[in-house]
Amino acid sequence: MNASITAYIGRRLLLTIPVLFGLTVIVFFIMAMIPGDPALAILGSYATPDNVAQVNAQLGLDKPLVQQYTTWLGNVVQGDFGRSYRQNRAVLDIITERFGATLILAGTALVLCSIAGILVGIVSAVRQYGWTDKLLTLIVLIGISTPAFWLGLLLIMLFAVQLRWLPASGMFAVYGGGDLPDLLMHLILPASTLAFIATGVIARLTRSAMLEVLRQDFIRTARAKGLHERRVIFRHAFKAALVSIVPVIGIQAGFVLGGAVYIETVFQWPGIGSMLVNAIATRDLLLVQGGVLIVAAAYVLFNLIADVVQVLLDPRVTA
Repeated sequence: MNASITAYIGRRLLLTIPVLFGLTVIVFFIMAMIPGDPALAILGSYATPDNVAQVNAQLGLDKPLVQQYTTWLGNVVQGDFGRSYRQNRAVLDIITERFGATLILAGTALVLCSIAGILVGIVSAVRQYGWTDKLLTLIVLIGISTPAFWLGLLLIMLFAVQLRWLPASGMFAVYGGGDLPDLLMHLILPASTLAFIATGVIARLTRSAMLEVLRQDFIRTARAKGLHERRVIFRHAFKAALVSIVPVIGIQAGFVLGGAVYIETVFQWPGIGSMLVNAIATRDLLLVQGGVLIVAAAYVLFNLIADVVQVLLDPRVTA
Protein backbone atom coordinates (compact mmCIF):
# COMPACT_ATOMS: atom_id res chain seq x y z
CA MET A 1 0.00 0.00 0.00
CA ASN A 2 1.63 3.26 -1.12
CA ALA A 3 1.74 6.54 0.80
CA SER A 4 -1.03 8.25 -1.21
CA ILE A 5 -3.49 5.42 -0.51
CA THR A 6 -2.58 5.43 3.19
CA ALA A 7 -3.07 9.21 3.32
CA TYR A 8 -6.45 8.93 1.55
CA ILE A 9 -7.69 6.27 3.97
CA GLY A 10 -6.47 8.42 6.86
CA ARG A 11 -8.41 11.44 5.53
CA ARG A 12 -11.56 9.33 5.09
CA LEU A 13 -11.23 8.05 8.65
CA LEU A 14 -10.86 11.60 9.99
CA LEU A 15 -13.94 12.70 8.02
CA THR A 16 -16.04 10.08 9.82
CA ILE A 17 -15.54 11.95 13.12
CA PRO A 18 -17.60 15.09 12.22
CA VAL A 19 -20.10 12.86 10.40
CA LEU A 20 -20.64 10.74 13.52
CA PHE A 21 -20.81 13.88 15.67
CA GLY A 22 -23.47 15.33 13.36
CA LEU A 23 -25.37 12.05 13.59
CA THR A 24 -25.46 12.25 17.39
CA VAL A 25 -26.89 15.79 17.19
CA ILE A 26 -29.58 14.82 14.66
CA VAL A 27 -30.52 11.56 16.41
CA PHE A 28 -30.73 13.10 19.88
CA PHE A 29 -32.72 16.22 19.06
CA ILE A 30 -35.12 14.54 16.62
CA MET A 31 -35.89 11.86 19.20
CA ALA A 32 -36.33 14.55 21.86
CA MET A 33 -38.89 16.36 19.67
CA ILE A 34 -41.13 13.30 19.25
CA PRO A 35 -44.48 14.11 20.92
CA GLY A 36 -45.29 12.33 24.18
CA ASP A 37 -43.86 12.14 27.68
CA PRO A 38 -41.59 9.13 28.45
CA ALA A 39 -42.50 9.36 32.14
CA LEU A 40 -46.20 9.20 31.29
CA ALA A 41 -45.54 6.23 29.00
CA ILE A 42 -43.81 4.42 31.88
CA LEU A 43 -46.36 5.26 34.58
CA GLY A 44 -49.52 4.98 32.51
CA SER A 45 -52.38 7.38 31.84
CA TYR A 46 -53.53 7.44 35.51
CA ALA A 47 -50.24 8.89 36.81
CA THR A 48 -50.48 12.14 38.73
CA PRO A 49 -48.49 15.23 37.67
CA ASP A 50 -46.31 14.82 40.78
CA ASN A 51 -45.47 11.22 39.83
CA VAL A 52 -44.61 12.28 36.25
CA ALA A 53 -42.42 15.13 37.50
CA GLN A 54 -40.63 12.77 39.91
CA VAL A 55 -39.84 10.22 37.18
CA ASN A 56 -38.70 12.96 34.79
CA ALA A 57 -36.33 14.22 37.49
CA GLN A 58 -34.98 10.69 38.09
CA LEU A 59 -34.35 10.25 34.35
CA GLY A 60 -32.81 13.69 33.97
CA LEU A 61 -35.52 14.73 31.51
CA ASP A 62 -36.28 17.91 33.47
CA LYS A 63 -32.88 19.37 32.49
CA PRO A 64 -32.40 21.68 29.46
CA LEU A 65 -32.05 19.77 26.18
CA VAL A 66 -28.46 20.89 25.58
CA GLN A 67 -27.47 19.67 29.05
CA GLN A 68 -29.24 16.35 28.39
CA TYR A 69 -27.37 16.04 25.07
CA THR A 70 -23.90 16.75 26.48
CA THR A 71 -24.48 14.27 29.30
CA TRP A 72 -25.74 11.61 26.85
CA LEU A 73 -22.88 12.24 24.37
CA GLY A 74 -20.27 12.06 27.12
CA ASN A 75 -21.63 8.70 28.22
CA VAL A 76 -21.87 7.39 24.62
CA VAL A 77 -18.22 8.27 23.96
CA GLN A 78 -17.36 6.09 26.97
CA GLY A 79 -19.51 3.23 25.61
CA ASP A 80 -22.42 3.87 27.98
CA PHE A 81 -25.70 4.29 26.06
CA GLY A 82 -27.74 4.44 29.26
CA ARG A 83 -30.48 2.11 30.50
CA SER A 84 -33.76 1.29 28.81
CA TYR A 85 -36.67 2.95 30.64
CA ARG A 86 -38.99 0.06 29.88
CA GLN A 87 -36.70 -2.95 30.20
CA ASN A 88 -34.41 -1.56 32.93
CA ARG A 89 -31.38 -3.03 31.15
CA ALA A 90 -28.27 -1.50 29.59
CA VAL A 91 -29.14 -0.20 26.11
CA LEU A 92 -25.88 -1.52 24.67
CA ASP A 93 -26.66 -5.06 25.90
CA ILE A 94 -30.10 -4.99 24.26
CA ILE A 95 -28.67 -3.62 20.99
CA THR A 96 -25.88 -6.21 20.97
CA GLU A 97 -28.41 -9.03 21.38
CA ARG A 98 -30.57 -7.73 18.53
CA PHE A 99 -27.83 -6.57 16.15
CA GLY A 100 -26.65 -10.13 15.42
CA ALA A 101 -30.06 -11.06 13.99
CA THR A 102 -30.11 -7.88 11.88
CA LEU A 103 -26.62 -8.57 10.51
CA ILE A 104 -27.69 -12.09 9.49
CA LEU A 105 -30.70 -10.72 7.64
CA ALA A 106 -29.01 -7.68 6.09
CA GLY A 107 -25.80 -9.60 5.27
CA THR A 108 -27.72 -12.35 3.46
CA ALA A 109 -29.77 -9.79 1.57
CA LEU A 110 -26.62 -7.88 0.57
CA VAL A 111 -24.94 -11.03 -0.78
CA LEU A 112 -28.09 -11.94 -2.73
CA CYS A 113 -28.61 -8.48 -4.24
CA SER A 114 -24.91 -8.06 -5.10
CA ILE A 115 -24.65 -11.38 -6.96
CA ALA A 116 -28.02 -11.03 -8.69
CA GLY A 117 -27.57 -7.34 -9.50
CA ILE A 118 -24.10 -7.79 -11.00
CA LEU A 119 -25.15 -10.81 -13.08
CA VAL A 120 -28.29 -9.08 -14.36
CA GLY A 121 -26.33 -5.90 -15.14
CA ILE A 122 -23.64 -7.79 -17.08
CA VAL A 123 -26.14 -9.84 -19.12
CA SER A 124 -28.20 -6.71 -19.81
CA ALA A 125 -25.12 -4.80 -21.03
CA VAL A 126 -23.84 -7.64 -23.20
CA ARG A 127 -27.32 -8.11 -24.75
CA GLN A 128 -27.96 -4.36 -25.09
CA TYR A 129 -31.32 -3.56 -26.76
CA GLY A 130 -32.05 -7.28 -27.27
CA TRP A 131 -35.16 -8.95 -25.83
CA THR A 132 -33.12 -10.25 -22.88
CA ASP A 133 -32.03 -6.70 -22.04
CA LYS A 134 -35.60 -5.39 -22.36
CA LEU A 135 -37.03 -8.17 -20.20
CA LEU A 136 -34.39 -7.73 -17.49
CA THR A 137 -34.83 -3.93 -17.58
CA LEU A 138 -38.58 -4.38 -17.07
CA ILE A 139 -38.02 -6.72 -14.09
CA VAL A 140 -35.44 -4.33 -12.62
CA LEU A 141 -37.79 -1.34 -12.93
CA ILE A 142 -40.56 -3.33 -11.26
CA GLY A 143 -38.14 -4.22 -8.47
CA ILE A 144 -37.09 -0.60 -7.94
CA SER A 145 -40.72 0.61 -7.96
CA THR A 146 -42.15 -2.04 -5.64
CA PRO A 147 -42.67 -1.07 -1.97
CA ALA A 148 -40.75 -3.59 0.12
CA PHE A 149 -43.40 -4.00 2.81
CA TRP A 150 -46.05 -4.74 0.15
CA LEU A 151 -43.79 -7.30 -1.53
CA GLY A 152 -43.15 -8.90 1.87
CA LEU A 153 -46.87 -9.26 2.57
CA LEU A 154 -47.40 -10.66 -0.93
CA LEU A 155 -44.68 -13.30 -0.42
CA ILE A 156 -46.15 -14.25 2.96
CA MET A 157 -49.58 -14.71 1.41
CA LEU A 158 -48.20 -16.82 -1.44
CA PHE A 159 -45.45 -18.96 0.08
CA ALA A 160 -46.55 -19.17 3.72
CA VAL A 161 -50.35 -18.98 3.68
CA GLN A 162 -51.33 -20.46 0.29
CA LEU A 163 -48.51 -22.89 -0.55
CA ARG A 164 -47.28 -23.45 3.05
CA TRP A 165 -43.71 -23.91 1.80
CA LEU A 166 -42.01 -21.42 4.09
CA PRO A 167 -42.61 -19.98 7.58
CA ALA A 168 -44.31 -16.59 7.67
CA SER A 169 -42.46 -15.01 10.58
CA GLY A 170 -39.79 -15.29 13.24
CA MET A 171 -36.15 -16.37 13.12
CA PHE A 172 -36.70 -19.94 14.35
CA ALA A 173 -39.67 -22.24 14.76
CA VAL A 174 -41.51 -21.72 18.05
CA TYR A 175 -41.60 -25.45 18.77
CA GLY A 176 -38.42 -27.36 17.88
CA GLY A 177 -35.96 -26.23 15.22
CA GLY A 178 -33.31 -23.70 16.19
CA ASP A 179 -30.65 -25.21 13.90
CA LEU A 180 -29.13 -23.89 10.67
CA PRO A 181 -31.71 -25.42 8.26
CA ASP A 182 -34.48 -23.93 10.40
CA LEU A 183 -32.77 -20.52 10.29
CA LEU A 184 -32.34 -20.69 6.51
CA MET A 185 -36.01 -21.56 6.02
CA HIS A 186 -37.05 -18.53 8.06
CA LEU A 187 -34.48 -16.35 6.27
CA ILE A 188 -35.61 -16.93 2.68
CA LEU A 189 -38.66 -14.65 2.58
CA PRO A 190 -37.35 -11.60 4.50
CA ALA A 191 -33.90 -11.72 2.86
CA SER A 192 -35.42 -12.06 -0.63
CA THR A 193 -37.78 -9.16 0.02
CA LEU A 194 -34.98 -6.97 1.27
CA ALA A 195 -32.68 -7.91 -1.62
CA PHE A 196 -35.22 -7.41 -4.41
CA ILE A 197 -35.19 -3.62 -4.57
CA ALA A 198 -31.43 -3.30 -4.00
CA THR A 199 -30.86 -5.80 -6.82
CA GLY A 200 -32.54 -3.43 -9.27
CA VAL A 201 -30.31 -0.50 -8.30
CA ILE A 202 -27.09 -2.53 -8.54
CA ALA A 203 -28.21 -4.05 -11.86
CA ARG A 204 -28.93 -0.65 -13.44
CA LEU A 205 -25.58 0.83 -12.40
CA THR A 206 -23.67 -2.33 -13.34
CA ARG A 207 -25.24 -2.19 -16.80
CA SER A 208 -24.22 1.46 -17.23
CA ALA A 209 -20.66 0.82 -16.01
CA MET A 210 -20.27 -2.23 -18.25
CA LEU A 211 -21.58 -0.40 -21.33
CA GLU A 212 -19.10 2.41 -20.76
CA VAL A 213 -16.20 -0.02 -20.41
CA LEU A 214 -17.23 -2.19 -23.37
CA ARG A 215 -16.89 0.86 -25.66
CA GLN A 216 -13.28 1.52 -24.69
CA ASP A 217 -10.24 0.79 -26.87
CA PHE A 218 -8.66 -1.89 -24.66
CA ILE A 219 -11.78 -4.04 -25.03
CA ARG A 220 -11.62 -3.74 -28.82
CA THR A 221 -7.92 -4.64 -28.61
CA ALA A 222 -8.69 -7.71 -26.48
CA ARG A 223 -11.29 -8.86 -29.00
CA ALA A 224 -8.92 -8.18 -31.90
CA LYS A 225 -6.37 -10.49 -30.26
CA GLY A 226 -8.91 -13.28 -30.54
CA LEU A 227 -9.62 -13.70 -26.81
CA HIS A 228 -12.74 -15.65 -25.93
CA GLU A 229 -15.74 -13.33 -25.41
CA ARG A 230 -16.35 -14.67 -21.89
CA ARG A 231 -12.77 -13.80 -20.96
CA VAL A 232 -13.14 -10.30 -22.45
CA ILE A 233 -16.32 -9.72 -20.45
CA PHE A 234 -15.27 -11.08 -17.07
CA ARG A 235 -11.47 -10.71 -17.02
CA HIS A 236 -11.22 -7.31 -18.67
CA ALA A 237 -14.52 -5.42 -18.84
CA PHE A 238 -15.98 -6.47 -15.48
CA LYS A 239 -12.67 -5.92 -13.68
CA ALA A 240 -12.55 -2.33 -15.00
CA ALA A 241 -16.25 -1.71 -14.24
CA LEU A 242 -15.88 -3.02 -10.68
CA VAL A 243 -14.35 0.32 -9.63
CA SER A 244 -17.71 1.99 -10.33
CA ILE A 245 -19.80 -0.89 -8.94
CA VAL A 246 -18.15 -1.19 -5.50
CA PRO A 247 -19.32 2.24 -4.17
CA VAL A 248 -22.88 1.39 -5.24
CA ILE A 249 -22.74 -1.85 -3.27
CA GLY A 250 -21.46 0.14 -0.28
CA ILE A 251 -24.44 2.52 -0.53
CA GLN A 252 -26.83 -0.40 -0.94
CA ALA A 253 -25.34 -2.02 2.17
CA GLY A 254 -26.57 0.97 4.13
CA PHE A 255 -29.91 0.86 2.35
CA VAL A 256 -30.32 -2.84 3.14
CA LEU A 257 -29.44 -2.23 6.79
CA GLY A 258 -31.95 0.63 7.00
CA GLY A 259 -34.57 -1.36 5.10
CA ALA A 260 -34.24 -4.17 7.63
CA VAL A 261 -36.05 -1.89 10.12
CA TYR A 262 -39.45 -2.28 8.48
CA ILE A 263 -38.85 -5.70 6.91
CA GLU A 264 -38.17 -7.05 10.42
CA THR A 265 -41.52 -5.65 11.50
CA VAL A 266 -43.36 -7.32 8.61
CA PHE A 267 -41.71 -10.72 9.25
CA GLN A 268 -41.38 -10.33 13.05
CA TRP A 269 -37.63 -10.86 12.74
CA PRO A 270 -36.07 -10.32 16.18
CA GLY A 271 -33.50 -7.76 15.08
CA ILE A 272 -32.71 -4.15 15.84
CA GLY A 273 -35.47 -2.91 13.51
CA SER A 274 -38.35 -4.52 15.38
CA MET A 275 -36.65 -3.39 18.62
CA LEU A 276 -36.71 0.22 17.39
CA VAL A 277 -40.37 0.06 16.42
CA ASN A 278 -41.30 -1.23 19.88
CA ALA A 279 -39.04 1.32 21.58
CA ILE A 280 -40.62 4.21 19.63
CA ALA A 281 -44.12 2.98 20.51
CA THR A 282 -43.23 2.92 24.22
CA ARG A 283 -41.24 6.20 24.14
CA ASP A 284 -38.08 4.40 25.29
CA LEU A 285 -35.89 7.30 24.18
CA LEU A 286 -32.46 6.05 25.18
CA LEU A 287 -33.07 2.75 23.40
CA VAL A 288 -34.26 4.55 20.26
CA GLN A 289 -31.32 6.96 20.31
CA GLY A 290 -28.82 4.15 20.82
CA GLY A 291 -30.37 1.93 18.15
CA VAL A 292 -30.61 4.65 15.50
CA LEU A 293 -27.06 5.82 16.24
CA ILE A 294 -25.66 2.29 15.85
CA VAL A 295 -27.50 1.75 12.55
CA ALA A 296 -26.35 5.15 11.24
CA ALA A 297 -22.75 4.47 12.33
CA ALA A 298 -22.88 1.09 10.54
CA TYR A 299 -24.05 2.91 7.39
CA VAL A 300 -21.05 5.26 7.62
CA LEU A 301 -18.73 2.27 8.18
CA PHE A 302 -20.05 0.41 5.12
CA ASN A 303 -19.47 3.47 2.92
CA LEU A 304 -15.98 3.87 4.34
CA ILE A 305 -15.19 0.23 3.54
CA ALA A 306 -16.55 0.67 0.00
CA ASP A 307 -14.37 3.76 -0.52
CA VAL A 308 -11.27 1.93 0.72
CA VAL A 309 -11.96 -1.06 -1.54
CA GLN A 310 -12.49 1.30 -4.48
CA VAL A 311 -9.11 2.93 -3.84
CA LEU A 312 -7.41 -0.44 -3.57
CA LEU A 313 -8.91 -1.43 -6.94
CA ASP A 314 -7.97 1.86 -8.61
CA PRO A 315 -5.44 4.10 -6.78
CA ARG A 316 -6.23 6.95 -9.23
CA VAL A 317 -9.39 7.61 -7.18
CA THR A 318 -7.24 9.27 -4.51
CA ALA A 319 -6.26 12.03 -6.94
